[in-house]
Amino acid sequence: MKDPGTPETARRIARDEAILVELAHLSLIRASGPDVTSFLNAQLTNDLTLLDTAHSQLSAWCSAKGRMLAVFRIFPRDGAYLLQLPAELRDDILKRLRMYVLRSKVVLEIADDAFTRIGVAGPNAANAVRAAAGAVPEGAEACVPIGNALVARLPGFHPRFEILAPPADASAMRNRLTLDIAAAGADAWTWHDIMAGVPTVLPETSDAFVPQMANLDLLGGISFNKGCYTGQEIVARLHYLGRLKQRMYRAHAKIEDTPAPGTPIYSGDTPGQSTGTVVVACPAPSTGQDLLAVIHTDSVQRGGLHLSQPGGTPLMLESLPYSV
Repeated sequence: MKDPGTPETARRIARDEAILVELAHLSLIRASGPDVTSFLNAQLTNDLTLLDTAHSQLSAWCSAKGRMLAVFRIFPRDGAYLLQLPAELRDDILKRLRMYVLRSKVVLEIADDAFTRIGVAGPNAANAVRAAAGAVPEGAEACVPIGNALVARLPGFHPRFEILAPPADASAMRNRLTLDIAAAGADAWTWHDIMAGVPTVLPETSDAFVPQMANLDLLGGISFNKGCYTGQEIVARLHYLGRLKQRMYRAHAKIEDTPAPGTPIYSGDTPGQSTGTVVVACPAPSTGQDLLAVIHTDSVQRGGLHLSQPGGTPLMLESLPYSV
């Protein structure tokens, strides 16, 4: 496998070339049982009855106040669902989700050891995955089962795929990937999420944002036609009756240190009071930091955004691949 060299070179490669990322920073919760679809539909923002085995789905789990506790990417597998989320959230979310099972015939368990997660992204990613797995999914959020493995297409700056496979199968696929593909770290995968405008809820921002604030409605992560779920009244009221005052934007800051999730953002029109919050950030391919942030739309229109403190590092807004 190609050596990425220095951190600066690695970031450039993550932007311009094919990369392979071991997705150990992401965890899987397997949800199974006769009542699993109805149980999850009563908890999550999206409609699992519309999800088939040929696609994955974004969905959020909210508090009663309609704020996201976690964002999942959901993969159907063998009559069950694999709920993918950041590893830092796994144990807390699993514990809390189990409290709602009650008499439902549902089993929730950690599936990290059962499925290795490998990410491949870049201009030549489709060819690399086809060589390793034998096929690639076509179309947005499409999935292709290949033996015991699942290959999923994800949104990204370049073609991007995730392979979920039992460890032995994953090892064989990894060995078959093109020799000149470069290894990259979790930051590279985060950068592709940022470029795609896909939010990540981390411990620092759990229970901080209503789904629409993080653009989950624009990403197909909310159903407004299904029945009730936890927090649904707040989410639906905002959709039908409210005025959404905050949205998630992509931005760049010319600083060396990566701002933590939850870092405040300030504007001259709200002196002494934050007008936004960093969702996720990582080093940019060239210099500085790229990030997603939830910001008051009025402050965005007026401009003059600063990171961490009033008059701090200027924040430069950049485009998303969808319209806000």
